[in-house]
Amino acid sequence: MPRSVNHVASRARRKNLMKLAKGYFGRRKNVWTVAKNAIEKGLVYAYSGRKQKKRNYRSLWITRINAGARLHGMSYSQFMGAVHKSGIELNRKVLADLAMNHPEAFKAVVDTVKK
Repeated sequence: MPRSVNHVASRARRKNLMKLAKGYFGRRKNVWTVAKNAIEKGLVYAYSGRKQKKRNYRSLWITRINAGARLHGMSYSQFMGAVHKSGIELNRKVLADLAMNHPEAFKAVVDTVKK
């Protein structure tokens, strides 16, 4: 009995992966073995990048809150400690947005926390 290799499915599988390689430079976009390795590595970077993005945003928010708090004579750690003590349930994302785009609202939060 002859060996069945199902070229249709193999071709479709390769075609889907080659679509992912679109836009890559050099042989990474059109040579199957090179493209396959590039795609696999790219997917690994994409997975870890989704985790790093969360860390990067948190550190950005902390930097912005720190800058806003220092304008009002407090450090970041003092400010966040006071926020938690006073029972204000605003997260870092919202506090950073207030510090950046609505300084008067952030000042109101700082004044509430200082009391």
